[in-house]
Amino acid sequence: MRVSVHAFGWSLPGRALVMALLVAGLLGCASSGRRGEWISLFDGETLAGWHRNPEPIGPDHGGLWRVENGVITGEQDPPGSGHGGILLSDLKFGDFELTIDAKPDWGVCSGIFLRCTERGQAFQVLVDYHDKGNIGHIHGERLGSFNNWPFNIYGVYDADEKLVGLTAQLVDPPPPEAYTISGADWLKAWKFNDWNSIRVRIVGTPARITTWLNGAKVSEFDAATYVQSRYDREKVIGVLGDSGSIGLQVHSGPHWPEGLKCRWKNIRVRSLRKADL
Repeated sequence: MRVSVHAFGWSLPGRALVMALLVAGLLGCASSGRRGEWISLFDGETLAGWHRNPEPIGPDHGGLWRVENGVITGEQDPPGSGHGGILLSDLKFGDFELTIDAKPDWGVCSGIFLRCTERGQAFQVLVDYHDKGNIGHIHGERLGSFNNWPFNIYGVYDADEKLVGLTAQLVDPPPPEAYTISGADWLKAWKFNDWNSIRVRIVGTPARITTWLNGAKVSEFDAATYVQSRYDREKVIGVLGDSGSIGLQVHSGPHWPEGLKCRWKNIRVRSLRKADL
C-alpha cells in the first residue's frame, strides 16, 4: 500500500513549502478567470487545500485523514476511539456543483458537507452506509437534525453474517413531500462493493439542493418551502450564510467500527454564481 507523505496527524520535514505552493495553485485556479469551469480539489497525492476542523467539536477532534493509493481515506483518530472529525476545503463555495466518487466500508457513517462552517454546521449529503442508513438525501448537520430521507437502507446477510446485498424500507412518518428516488431505484443505481459517483448542485439562499447517484437523480431539497418541526429557516441562513467549505465527515461515537474507512477521489467543483459565469 502506498501512503502519501502528507497526512493529517503527522508530517515530514521539508514539505511545508511544497504544500503552500500547491494550496496557492488551487487558489489561483479559483480566482484566475476560470469561473464556471471545473476545478479539482484533490491532486491525488496530498491533502493540500484541505484542513481538519480547527478545534474539537465535542468528540470530533479532527479525524485521521490520509492519502492512500491515490485516494483520500478517513477514519476515527485513533481508529475505534469514537473521535471523529471533518476534513474541510480551504476554499469557500456558495452556488456550486460538485462531483465526487465515494467508496465507504459497510458500517461507516459519513457525509458530504455543503456550505460548512469551521464548527461543522452544514447541509449534509448523507453517506450513511450501515443498517438504517441512507446515501444521497439531506440532513441538517448541527442545524437541528432535520432531514428529507424517505427510506433507510439495510444489509442483507448470508448464514455467516457476510454482507451480500442491500434492501430499502420506508421510514414512518415520511418526510415532507418532494422529489425523491424510490428505494427500489436507489438499489438499482448503487454499485455494490464498488466506487459510486455522487453529484450535488446547491444554489440560492435559502438553498435548493439536488443530488444524483451514478447519474440517477436521488433528491430535491428546497430550503425555502421545506417544513419540519426541527427546521428553522432563518436560523439556518443566519448560521451558514450563502457560502462555506466543502467537508467530508468521519462520524464520532460508535457509528464507525475500528478498522473501517471511507474513501474519496475525483473531487471536482465549479461555481454556479451568476457573477462568476
